[in-house]
Amino acid sequence: MINLEYLENIKENTKVSHPEKLEKTDNIQVKIALRNCGVINPRSIDEYIARGGYFALHKALSEMDRKEIIEIISNSMLRGRGGAGFPTGKKWQTAYDYDVDKKYIICNADEGDPGAYMDRSILENDPHSVLEAMAIAGYAIGSDEGFIYVRAEYPKAVESLKYAIKDAEEKGFLGKNIMDSGFNFTIELRLGSGAFVCGESTALMESIEGKRGMPRVKIHRTAFRGLWQKPTVINNVETLANVAQIIINGADWYRSIGTEKSPGTKVFSLVGDVKNSGLIEVPMGTTLREIIYDLGGGIEGDKELKAVQTGGPSGGCIPAKYLDSSVDYETLKELNSIMGSGGMVVMDENTCMVDIARFFLDFTCDESCGKCVPCREGTKRILEILERIVAGKGKMEDIDRLEELSELVTEASLCGLGKSAAFPVISTLKYYKDEYIDHIENKHCPAGSCKALLSYKIADNCIGCGTCKRNCPVGCISGKVKEKHTIDQEKCIKCGTCYNVCPIKPKAVVKG
Repeated sequence: MINLEYLENIKENTKVSHPEKLEKTDNIQVKIALRNCGVINPRSIDEYIARGGYFALHKALSEMDRKEIIEIISNSMLRGRGGAGFPTGKKWQTAYDYDVDKKYIICNADEGDPGAYMDRSILENDPHSVLEAMAIAGYAIGSDEGFIYVRAEYPKAVESLKYAIKDAEEKGFLGKNIMDSGFNFTIELRLGSGAFVCGESTALMESIEGKRGMPRVKIHRTAFRGLWQKPTVINNVETLANVAQIIINGADWYRSIGTEKSPGTKVFSLVGDVKNSGLIEVPMGTTLREIIYDLGGGIEGDKELKAVQTGGPSGGCIPAKYLDSSVDYETLKELNSIMGSGGMVVMDENTCMVDIARFFLDFTCDESCGKCVPCREGTKRILEILERIVAGKGKMEDIDRLEELSELVTEASLCGLGKSAAFPVISTLKYYKDEYIDHIENKHCPAGSCKALLSYKIADNCIGCGTCKRNCPVGCISGKVKEKHTIDQEKCIKCGTCYNVCPIKPKAVVKG
């Protein structure tokens, strides 16, 4: 029989695999969602219990009624960590209010942002935190069935979840009559095939139902009509990873972390031109400077910071002048960006912002499901213009056209992915319009990264060593030994080999 004494006994007599990881290494991070990652063996349910696991589920089933659970989640002001920041308690309350025979809980683990691996880390290292939270949510709204929609490209996470579900069922934390409470709850895994659009809630549900993953026209919220037209609560991995700790420690504890409107912590995937990349978890309201310089160690090669892109491929680019801005939902919105699921890309002085916008539009255009015209055709037209500009064939009227198309795609697209697809263009046009103009009027890339706008010349300090000549793949460099060489601009393919191999300091090959 699973009772409090049973849990306390396991907690007292079980040691975690890596207790040294519990030591605090900095004064910025506060780990809630990542509290067990790297500390416990994910295949040991006893180690999860040793860290307080399943105590929240026991408390919910034995000491709280359903309204109390929803009330504590609502009062904590926990917001969805998957993108929009919708209040979790409000979503649970909506589903609870509908008196129907069937309701569903879904964990959205379809993490599709390039370079993001927040959910993957939790699923691989602490799967029981998600299972426990789903069971609590199921009890709260009156559901007996849940689904975890996870990417098939995460084989280790899938295996971790399969093992955890089996273990939880055998121990009595999932299945029928959980902890002798009369509450039944089962969880089933569904694998996605990698479509970015299936991260959108209604497209994900279509996929679970066995249909093509395409967004629905949202007449009703999914908490009213979701999976198989039944009330459905869908939360992402990080959101669920906070639930058990809120149940145990209370709403006031959670609100004491972070900001007034954005309480708690946020997990970020810090990548790009930063010395220390990786996963971090910081209180909401932590500044970009603290994240990039105190935790990230600064810019790689001690170069200048140019921008930070938040929110994944649909996020905006924030200039270095806003380095002291706090990271929370409200502030990022004011800066023409979004929180998204937690991707954070750091860019140095050598980054071309026009090309960055092109890169992200190329991704969203390719991943568009094609259901609505504004997203399907609008992103294509935006991408065509951006490709023209980085190729040195842009016109000044292209800037106005980009602004018009971006506004159209944002306002008229069917789902949230389409509505945010143009954010990289909108933010770079707002903060870096001079770079667009330089590309168009002067056929010049200030960052020196747009290949079509580059030219390589050999300066007077050339010693005629012949290194560039020998390595040129098209043989466009000529010159005698110990004499200045020259580059035939007609034959040059602008590969940059000559620049990279030049042994002279300062380099005799000049990029411009």
